[in-house]
Amino acid sequence: MKFIDEVTIQVHAGKGGDGAASFRREKYIPRGGPDGGDGGRGGSIVAVADRNLNTLIDYRYARIHRAKNGEPGRGSDCYGKGASDVVLHMPVGTVIRDALTGEMLADLVKHDQQVVLAKGGQGGIGNLHFKSSTNRAPRQFTKGEPGESKELQLELKVLADVGLLGYPNAGKSTFIRAVSAARPKVADYPFTTLHPHLGVVRVDEARSFVVADIPGLIEGAAEGAGLGHQFLRHLARTRLLLHLVDCAPMDDAVDLVAQARALIHELLKYDEHLHAKPRWLVLNKMDLLEPEERQRVREAFQSELAPERIFSLSALSGEGCRELTYAIMDHVQALSAAEYGDEDEDEAQGEEDETTGNEAP
Repeated sequence: MKFIDEVTIQVHAGKGGDGAASFRREKYIPRGGPDGGDGGRGGSIVAVADRNLNTLIDYRYARIHRAKNGEPGRGSDCYGKGASDVVLHMPVGTVIRDALTGEMLADLVKHDQQVVLAKGGQGGIGNLHFKSSTNRAPRQFTKGEPGESKELQLELKVLADVGLLGYPNAGKSTFIRAVSAARPKVADYPFTTLHPHLGVVRVDEARSFVVADIPGLIEGAAEGAGLGHQFLRHLARTRLLLHLVDCAPMDDAVDLVAQARALIHELLKYDEHLHAKPRWLVLNKMDLLEPEERQRVREAFQSELAPERIFSLSALSGEGCRELTYAIMDHVQALSAAEYGDEDEDEAQGEEDETTGNEAP
């Protein structure tokens, strides 16, 4: 399936039905009075987050979405039928913005989360509601309100615990194949990854995390060079970045430390918040180096870049992958415990306040 992560659509909610101006007319009941009912509500456009979707491709070809109008009111106290809402299923991680103002309208981060994108118009009021002691034959009624119409920009940011970044052919796809069931394309030429891949890494029966692999970055990515800049947004929600470096010996002299530093600088130019995320350095293809060379390369990166943590592995053979995945799992669990621990404290404090009868500050 083709990966689509940006698209613009139009949504048009339904108009409310008009109220009715009618009078009761039955044999032997003269001057029966007003009996015009209200119009029905117009249909709304509702977005629902669906974890079973991973692309916006459905909206690439269906760009205009309209809800039906509400039915008008009728005589004999009959109210018009309201129109059904149009439900748009979108992947979890979709950000919805007003295409004209840029205002963010919704951020779908949980499965089954619902957001009204365009509200249907209210139905008009029939003359039944205008009768009074001084107005016994009212002919007033109101028309239904128009529904909202908007042009929306949909942007998908994949949800993952860990994001992989590195130069083309650094071994990111090989790594995600080694530790998960994801099967991105692997070849001996650059830019084999053309769109993000997600892989679930299960370290044991009860613990797992999600890894996102994006196309390789090159210098100038922040200004649009290469492919990776189109997908850097997908790293914005990750909790940890793994910076993979290809340490395979090459014929021409390449300063690997300088390359790694340049890529980190691209992150800073693209987004300061992304640059500030926890970032671990992963030295890949270390099985191709002699033991003395491995130590020398590791020490060079440690002294020049001073990463938070540094790992050596071979994604192709699997050497070192197990230790890295367990370290990642511990890190993700620690972050989750810190986040949910604060929420549990707040809930416990609220329960204590209710028990003691004290008000929370």
